[in-house]
Amino acid sequence: MSANVVPLRPSGPEPTLQPLLSLTAQGMNAVNSVILERMQSEIPLIPALAGHLISGGGKRMRPMLTVIGAQLCGYHGNRHHKLAAAVEFIHTATLLHDDVVDKSDLRRGKTSANIVFGNPATVLVGDFLFSRAFELMVEDGSLRVLKILSSASAIIAEGEVDQLTAQRQIETSEERYQSIIGAKTAALFAAATRIPAVLGECSESEERALEEYGRNLGIAFQLVDDAIDYDSNAQESGKDKGDDFREGKMTLPVILAYARGNEEERTFWRDAIAGFRVEDEDLAHAVKLINRHDTVRATRDRAHYFAQRAIDAIAGFPANEARAAMAEAAEFSVTRRY
Repeated sequence: MSANVVPLRPSGPEPTLQPLLSLTAQGMNAVNSVILERMQSEIPLIPALAGHLISGGGKRMRPMLTVIGAQLCGYHGNRHHKLAAAVEFIHTATLLHDDVVDKSDLRRGKTSANIVFGNPATVLVGDFLFSRAFELMVEDGSLRVLKILSSASAIIAEGEVDQLTAQRQIETSEERYQSIIGAKTAALFAAATRIPAVLGECSESEERALEEYGRNLGIAFQLVDDAIDYDSNAQESGKDKGDDFREGKMTLPVILAYARGNEEERTFWRDAIAGFRVEDEDLAHAVKLINRHDTVRATRDRAHYFAQRAIDAIAGFPANEARAAMAEAAEFSVTRRY
């Protein structure tokens, strides 16, 4: 095995986010202060709605990656705090818009903002958070950082539109699915980890390495999210089990089950994805087929591959606590149940 490959642990205790949480605690306190300050408005509905989601939990992975990346790069300033807040605002805005598009009832185990406040307010507050994110980028003053985050925002929007047009399209290929999650999820992970390399004035190769870490971690993260929809329950995942199924989303567990199924099974999937089989018993049958063809495990196996690529990407950095925490975060992304 190459000296520049850091393998996923074959055995031992389950990986956790604790090392990442511990190392970024102080920095995240500063980030959270920025978030709290910048979500305020003289219009009371704005902080009320934004706070409903922002205070509702979530792992805050993306801003934590900016904070831990700064440590890995040896950056000792504080510019990354505002930029990490901008990353979280972009992510939160996309979640608000997603819940409207998907007509979601739950987000992080709570009633989603669109149900509590209505669709128009949810969309407009999402726009407000996008605007706040760009204010923070401009205040930083770096055109390179602005380019990274603005490009990521555009790519995310393209990915969401691509996912919308692929909805209820049973012939969606694995390649197109991969392109969708690379845009709608991995692009912001990649931007979040690339920013500290710019701030720390890292070499071009180090900047690319951190970007690759984030991109591969984001893909692994989304793959596991899509597996959880058929392998968990609302209490664990913070959303209704079967949301993706009822919305006709062609995620990898379904793509693989359709490809591996017989003609009777394929008929069921065509009807289900078209929206004609969306009752609880239909979901139960979908899970049965997915279990029959072991496609949740196959999806997690794909996630394992991308998590390993993420770990390998940062193998050239010094072996320290920051790199170890980032590696364990990649391991956690594969094994998590929520």
